[in-house]
Amino acid sequence: MNSTMVYELRHPSEVDSQKKYPALFLMHGMGSNEQDLLGLAKGLEEHFYIFSIRGPLSQPPGFAFFPIEGFGKPHREGFDQVVSELTSFIEETIEQYPIDKSRLYLMGFSQGAILSMTLGLTLGNQIKGIIALSGYIPQFVKEEYNLQPVNDLSIYISHGELDNVLPFAWGQANHEYFKKLGANVSFHSYKEGHTVSLENYRDFRQWLHENR
Repeated sequence: MNSTMVYELRHPSEVDSQKKYPALFLMHGMGSNEQDLLGLAKGLEEHFYIFSIRGPLSQPPGFAFFPIEGFGKPHREGFDQVVSELTSFIEETIEQYPIDKSRLYLMGFSQGAILSMTLGLTLGNQIKGIIALSGYIPQFVKEEYNLQPVNDLSIYISHGELDNVLPFAWGQANHEYFKKLGANVSFHSYKEGHTVSLENYRDFRQWLHENR
């Protein structure tokens, strides 16, 4: 692959050379790394090619995908760049691995959720499903990006009612926005902070099973 992005790959223990597999792209939150979400996807490697991607920026104790200018405001140039890099990464994996391009899934937490929803909007119905855990959609994405139809897209959005990092209202706004665009939206709220509870884990795994 030409991409310089660092990632961890998981796939079925026995790959059928005559078969193409759905792909799941994982994106972590600020200060974490490519190992973080693999635990949430454990067991799915028997059904998916899983690419857990590391953010390209150093953010001790881990990494970040893009810098922040202010509350709810990603640095535009850095954000644009990583969206472009992730789009290219997805395209390259489809070319290199036995992936069914009609079954592409994105899952992210916090920064990863922000990027998952953004990529869902820019790639539109090329993406089959998204799991967005505690994120938001930047205003400039809504107003200035080239958004694609999402009428065939299914999206699971969750947010903690006690989230003190990204307000719960932003999760509700994500729900309303995708619903207005015609996507198949499943919204889940939890009495949690900026985290993924066991109940949330069980719910999105069930959703993924139903939307696979």
